[in-house]
Amino acid sequence: MKAEGTIEALSEDGLGVLVVKNRQIHVPFVYPGDVVRVNSKKRRFGRLIAGEFELLEPSPLRQTPRCSHFGRCGGCLWQGMKYKEQLRLKSELFERITGISALIKGSPKIWDFRNISNFIVTTKGIGLKEYGNPLGVVSVRECPVFSKRTSEYLCALREFLAETGLKPWNLRKKSGDVHYLQIREGKFTGEVMVNIIAHRRPSEEVAEAFGDYFSFADSLYWSLKSDERDDPRGESELVGGKPFISEKIGDVSYLIHPNSFFQTNSYALELLLRAVEGFADGEKVLDLYSGVGTFGVWLARRGFDVEGVEINPFAVEMARGNAELNGVSAKFHVGKAEETPIGNYDTVIVDPPRKGLKTVAELLVKSGVERVVYVSCNSKAFKLDYENHLRKAYRIEDAVLIDMFPHTPHVEAVILLRRT
Repeated sequence: MKAEGTIEALSEDGLGVLVVKNRQIHVPFVYPGDVVRVNSKKRRFGRLIAGEFELLEPSPLRQTPRCSHFGRCGGCLWQGMKYKEQLRLKSELFERITGISALIKGSPKIWDFRNISNFIVTTKGIGLKEYGNPLGVVSVRECPVFSKRTSEYLCALREFLAETGLKPWNLRKKSGDVHYLQIREGKFTGEVMVNIIAHRRPSEEVAEAFGDYFSFADSLYWSLKSDERDDPRGESELVGGKPFISEKIGDVSYLIHPNSFFQTNSYALELLLRAVEGFADGEKVLDLYSGVGTFGVWLARRGFDVEGVEINPFAVEMARGNAELNGVSAKFHVGKAEETPIGNYDTVIVDPPRKGLKTVAELLVKSGVERVVYVSCNSKAFKLDYENHLRKAYRIEDAVLIDMFPHTPHVEAVILLRRT
């Protein structure tokens, strides 16, 4: 049965909510004030999600999306919304979830800002995942949130595949040769890393052709994927150029490798780093979940005595390299956050995975640390950590939101907790 009406609100994950006869239908790519007609829907994860729908009357919040693939590609739910309205609604959603009213800082650039993109290579097309369809692929010509050079990268890949005869991945049959093309850009250095994720090793001829077609790259990797999971991961091997590219944020340089995580928005990253710096106090800082030293090296550059703990040995190696590159004495160790003795530190920085701190929160409660700076990309996880654990010993003193992800409902929060 068709349903028609005005979108009155957004769900916590950024979908438009249409209420018809006391039933909620969640509609992607629409915003408060839009009048829509839903022609089909499906039940997913306990919710009704719109399939086919029509926009009957546009909301005043709308703008013309820049990307020709908007509405199918799953990357940018909010690209059809004016940027100032995106910021307002992100702040409102964060407050709805956490109860915290916080200033939000917009990204200095809202186009060409992503420093990484993973293009899926399939028999259905080369591009990005289709929203709401696990087997759907949008064969893209452009990606204005990633790079002006997107078409150049994809053209090189298509010509490379045509010459070598390598087969794209078949999502249904789970067979084929090349599964992903990963591109990383140093937005402030101009350096480019190309990484092909494939299910077979390259012959000498294929490796040579790879270098020829992607001759513009500073670093060339071939990653062997030994499983059939649909993700851009593999055992990486350098086949040409430098082992790392670099990115420079403010006065700090960072090394980037295919197997290391780095914040995806280079332009907004300095805002995030300065927010963490502004909440840190004292001399001794513990950087839990320290990764490649993104926060730790930045803080050490500003005179803090930093010690970092990270479970991934390769990330620790990268963090030590970043410390050496920037001439700072920050110390990074391999270890589990939940097994780390939290001793005499003035500030603890935590940037946990999306699931949150969980048991690590109890370690903080039992410690004597005065200040905790919680960096969160998942407001719901922070809320659970705070309500179930951290509120026993800490109060929320301040918070700032950084828009690392324009045109999506996601936002990064930096929250200062002070011991009560």
